[in-house]
Formats: sequence, structure tokens, C-alpha cells
Amino acid sequence: MDTPVWFISLACLGALYVAALCARPLAYLALCLRRSKDLHRYGSRAIVTGPTSGLGRSMAMELARRGLNLVLLDLDAANLQETSQAIVARHAVKIKTVVLDLALVATPQGDEAIRRLEEAIAGLDVGLLVNNAAVNTPGAVYLHEADIERFARMIRVNLWGLTEVTAAVLPRMLARGRGAVVNVGSGSTVAVPSFPLYTVYSSTEK
Repeated sequence: MDTPVWFISLACLGALYVAALCARPLAYLALCLRRSKDLHRYGSRAIVTGPTSGLGRSMAMELARRGLNLVLLDLDAANLQETSQAIVARHAVKIKTVVLDLALVATPQGDEAIRRLEEAIAGLDVGLLVNNAAVNTPGAVYLHEADIERFARMIRVNLWGLTEVTAAVLPRMLARGRGAVVNVGSGSTVAVPSFPLYTVYSSTEK
């Protein structure tokens, strides 16, 4: 008895879907095993936002280990100083710090901070920008139960602030014809695309 065409079609679609699922881990593995780039070809200096803890601190340490001088941006001056001292104690690099609260973008204080950032990087060979800084809500809540100001702050930091910092740095990269911008997102937005009760966070960290 001949196999129905519809059954063969569904079987092929199912096989393609399974193959795509199996290919994902292999693609990630290939990405992890690829030869690392020489970041110095972009420039001798890297900017990292949110470098005082977690992933941002680890990235700042790694970039310093690779010999890149740093410009560190954070809202806490004391944490910036502690992080800078910790990096310099391990690696012979130069570090500049800029106190910048990304939640204040589009305000007079935020405009002043962006101006200080532009002054700090003037004349520097900035080749890499790592937009790492981000905030989240303290827990899962329905919109009608949430503090809307927290959501507004999240949007300013995760999206608007990232855009402002990139806009301040990118023209210098374009003028030199080299540079790279790395925007750090959240893996949770890939694992659970809809991310119930965290929709605003998911939207800003996609």
C-alpha cells in the first residue's frame, strides 16, 4: 500500500524541525570553539558599561588580560574605583572611569554625564564598546501591580541609555573606519521568548 503524500509531507517537516533543533547546539559549539579575534585591530581602548560586578566585571578583566586599556562606566564612583584597582593590580593597563547613571538619560544630569564621557574618550583609540549595563524588576508581577517607574527606569537603562552611549562613541569609530559594538542581552529571552510577567525586561534585553 502506497504511503499517503500528506504523511510523507508531515514526516519531512518533522525531520526538518528535529534537524534544526539538533543543529542549534552544534552551532553554539562551533561559535565557542572558533578562533578568537585580535581585538587590538579595532583599537587600543575598550569601553565597558556596568563593569563593577557580574558579567561586566568579568568582561572588563578579560579585556584587560588581553592588553586593552579601559574606560569604565558605572553609576557608583566607589565601585568604579574598587574595580579599577582590582584590574590594575592584575594587569598592566590604563583605566579611565566615568560616573554615569544611565537611568538619567534625557535629563540635564544625563546630558552632562554623556558630555563627560565624550570628553573622557576624546583623542583615545576606542575600538570596542561593550554595552553590558542593565537592570531588571525584583520579581515577577502583573502590570497593574507593578511600580511603573521601575519599568520606566528599566527602559531608560536597558534601551535608551545603551543608545545614548553608542551614539556618543560610534562616530569616532566610523571616522577611523574600524571598531566594534557588543550589546549584551539576556539568554532568558531566547529560552522563553514570551517571558510571562517579564515582558518589559524581555523587550529591552532581546
